[in-house]
Amino acid sequence: MIRVLIADDQALLRGSFRLLIDSEDDLTVVGEARDGREAVELARTVSPDVVLMDVRMPEMDGITATGQIARDTRVLILTTFDLDEYVYSALRAGASGFLLKDAPPDDLLKAIRVVASGETLLAPTVTTRLIAEFVRRPVRQPFHGLDTLTDREREVLTLVAHGLSNAELSVQLQVSPGTVKTHIGRLLAKLNARDRAQLVIAAYEARLVTPR
Repeated sequence: MIRVLIADDQALLRGSFRLLIDSEDDLTVVGEARDGREAVELARTVSPDVVLMDVRMPEMDGITATGQIARDTRVLILTTFDLDEYVYSALRAGASGFLLKDAPPDDLLKAIRVVASGETLLAPTVTTRLIAEFVRRPVRQPFHGLDTLTDREREVLTLVAHGLSNAELSVQLQVSPGTVKTHIGRLLAKLNARDRAQLVIAAYEARLVTPR
């Protein structure tokens, strides 16, 4: 059973999301938060597998709340605003997914399952190019550990930023899938990155990949 916490300042939306999620046999809502601060407190109390996080909320916004939750819980950002800045900020804060609120119900349910399984999910309208535009801007807290990467790890990081899957990396680098997983694991550890999405951001910040 995948445990879900809903964080949104609109009661009607929270109720709609709850009805949809609770209608599934493998999903259950374990709490509702009206703002980011309450989401942080509830996440510590009910230990959800996934938090559905709105961006614009009173008291504490969803991006700030995500930064406090994402180390222990998977966060799926939901917003009506299809803006690059939110995508970049959310991923930088540790979000595992980004989906627009007008996505079909089946897409939302699928997104919850994908994020809960440990994968990263971005809305179809979100591309690496868009994220890259905001990486052009100076960051206050760049990823540390980039100078510790080997040449091979930098190569893997670059390919990950270009969107290659593990299977494609295995073919490109002519190594086994197990070796690819080892490289990815070392990159995550050295860069203290939450997941693949943050590896992409790290690659752009290091200028290993540049916007087209």
